[in-house]
Amino acid sequence: MEAHDFTGRGARRRAVGALALGVLAMLAAGCDEQRIRELEEGTSTEADVRARFGQPENVWDEPGGARTLEYNRQPEGHQNYMVTIGPDGRMSALRQVLAPHNFAKVVPGMPMEQVRRMLGKPARKMSFALKQETAWDWRYIDPPNTPMVFTVTFDSGYHVLRSDSALELRDGR
Repeated sequence: MEAHDFTGRGARRRAVGALALGVLAMLAAGCDEQRIRELEEGTSTEADVRARFGQPENVWDEPGGARTLEYNRQPEGHQNYMVTIGPDGRMSALRQVLAPHNFAKVVPGMPMEQVRRMLGKPARKMSFALKQETAWDWRYIDPPNTPMVFTVTFDSGYHVLRSDSALELRDGR
């Protein structure tokens, strides 16, 4: 026999948990803003970046000896940062990559690895065996303050079939 919670404690617990995750995400975003203000392109070193952001999710080698450090804020956050360190060891760029101008660069036929490198680690990966497709989601904020999800669908050969953005629906709403 299934047990039911008629007191509403389960719903309250879930609501408090969701609120706590939301507060943590906002705090992390605020911390990121402070960390970004403390760094300066052309002056800050890789050690400065790592001291503020920690261990990167991934390190991508770039042409000419540069490297890009990936700082992922998925699944609860709405940003992914790519920090480029030049061959001289100094930060040459810091960008938040989850934005419509980057999503427009995702085109049919693009390899999965190229999408991963451009946007960072997704918030969620789903496989659809019958359709032989895989979908990746990234959470982002569309100005002025609309939570959105960008989805890229890949074929069985791991190439982009299509992409789309939609309003983010959380907790069944």
